[in-house]
Amino acid sequence: MSSASLGLAALAVYTLVLVAVAEIARRARKSRTPADHFLAGRELGVFVLFLTLYATTYSGNSLLGYPGEAYRRGFSWIMATGFMMAIIFAFHALVPRLRPVAVRYEFVTPGDWIRYRFGTEPGGKALLFGVSLLMTIALASFLLTQLIAMGHVTSQVTDGLVPYWVGVVGLAGMILLYETVGGMRAVAWTDAAQGVLMLLGLSALLGWLIGTAGGLESMTRELYELRPEAVRVPDARECANWGSTLVLLGLASVIYPQAIQRIYAARSGLALRRSLSIMTFMPLTTTLVVTLIGLAAISRFEHLGALEADTVMPRLLADWAASGPIGAGLAILVFLGALAAMMSTADSVLLSLGSVIASDLLGRSRLEANTTRLGTNIAAVVMAGAVILALSPRLTIWRLIELKMELLVQCVPAFLLAIHWRGFRARPALWGLGVGAVLAIGSVLLGVKRIGGLHVGVLALLVNAGIATVGSLRPLARPHPAP
Repeated sequence: MSSASLGLAALAVYTLVLVAVAEIARRARKSRTPADHFLAGRELGVFVLFLTLYATTYSGNSLLGYPGEAYRRGFSWIMATGFMMAIIFAFHALVPRLRPVAVRYEFVTPGDWIRYRFGTEPGGKALLFGVSLLMTIALASFLLTQLIAMGHVTSQVTDGLVPYWVGVVGLAGMILLYETVGGMRAVAWTDAAQGVLMLLGLSALLGWLIGTAGGLESMTRELYELRPEAVRVPDARECANWGSTLVLLGLASVIYPQAIQRIYAARSGLALRRSLSIMTFMPLTTTLVVTLIGLAAISRFEHLGALEADTVMPRLLADWAASGPIGAGLAILVFLGALAAMMSTADSVLLSLGSVIASDLLGRSRLEANTTRLGTNIAAVVMAGAVILALSPRLTIWRLIELKMELLVQCVPAFLLAIHWRGFRARPALWGLGVGAVLAIGSVLLGVKRIGGLHVGVLALLVNAGIATVGSLRPLARPHPAP
């Protein structure tokens, strides 16, 4: 059997397993309420919670976008490991205060925090709408990147037996099926298996690459000969970009709706703390690995374009599979792990999209089964739109990541500032959110990505937080006494 046929067979078996898991999860559900469907009844223990956090955090963004960016930029992209560590640091600033309130008031969506914190204040409802709208846009972009990544991986590894468009459409349909049928239980259970596959597969791929390159030192020398700029010491502008990206990813990733909902879904505070403790070490075993994979690809594929660079991971898998039976088997393992990571993130995003739109944007009750049904229907519509866009990708995966983060990060003050400062008020937060979002969107329309190496979205966040802080420090207007 050829490596392409082996990849196709593995894909077929994997999708059948997903269908089985969805059916088991459907039978395990206790009700059709949003809490049971979107949060798995708040029963996720340490092991499953850790793996679902891991598989969701390290997705198509990490497995295709990061190697692609490392291929384009060289060793300076080693900073990506720091981005992922910054996420864990920021989690510790949010979780200890958010978790007890979420448990006490049975939060289901990120908007429940906004309702609780600002619900009775002037501007509270508008702030809820604004935050939810930006989260919806960010989630839709997140879903799009996963679909693009899945199409690339299936097409390359099966050597075209599964065309790009079939990979996008078929796997999107599969995600929609098991997310709708099994809810968060199916998502979390499949994430657990997907996380294990990804860890094993990436370690094996890096070992093969470094071994065939003659070691890291030999690989670095070859990079210097082929592309000297790939190993140069970063200049001041690049260092500014490092710091900017640390802030952008470290803060925005913490308020991913799917990440917040996993805080709600934990069985206990202890289970959540232990899961996050293990997550602290994952950047070294994942982000660092995929960055080195992207660097190793430079000498193998010398003249890839910007969009083609996002395919270095599946191209390497195809090369590995052609090296012999053992390489083919291990390449299929990595293929399934990478595909699993993308699907796990896509299904988590889809689950959160439905709940955020139904409950936070449309205002449906989080206690009724009809809200669950509405959320799954909305998710199907959004998925269809994302599939259409994914069939003709126009931006690199990393650029899509930056765009969604620059919008999502504008929601940070409504969470991190509000949770640590009682005097933080809704109306100034709303003004800050609006100005920050306009600046971020305006920069996209004008084609401005960075100023002095800093992301426009990070500069917009500083303006956003400044407006919200100054406005909250001003005393509330007192009504004039009647004459």
